[in-house]
Amino acid sequence: MPRNRRPRDREEKRAEIVDAARELFLAVGFDNVSITQIAAAAGVTSTTIYWYFSGKDELLVAVLDGVLTTSLGRFDELADTDPTDRIVWVVDELRSMSTLVDTVHTRRLSSTLIDDWHTRFHTLADELTRAMLPPGLTPDVVQAQCRIATFVIEGLLTHPLDFDETRAVARSLAATIGATGRASEQSR
Repeated sequence: MPRNRRPRDREEKRAEIVDAARELFLAVGFDNVSITQIAAAAGVTSTTIYWYFSGKDELLVAVLDGVLTTSLGRFDELADTDPTDRIVWVVDELRSMSTLVDTVHTRRLSSTLIDDWHTRFHTLADELTRAMLPPGLTPDVVQAQCRIATFVIEGLLTHPLDFDETRAVARSLAATIGATGRASEQSR
């Protein structure tokens, strides 16, 4: 039964629903969570969730957008760090959300909404990689370097290594793509 709460504005209630969904998705997995469970965790009715979201896929996108916004804020703080450290950070950050990463890769095959989010995410990842590349590369080389970075990072997520091995792969990736420091300044 939903608990009684003080009146909340629309954005606050929406944020509480997204927070409850994120916690449940990470704890037990997207496929193992029902709208009813999310509603109970958020202290609302199932009907209330449908006032805000068309279904679980839209709720997942809201969760992913929130996680991404938070992560990007922390990533910006790494602008002056070594590219290897930034790559290791990205792998660790995505690894901490591994159930969501797996869900996106699975759900994108059957959900246009999730597939669109996945495409936008890869576009953003390409932009962040481009910002670390040395100037003067041809567009086809830039595209190839972005793909290499994506494939290596996804490989590290699906085939986890210990810290030292992850760092060695990240160092090799940074060298392979010619990554430079100060990604934020280069992208501006």
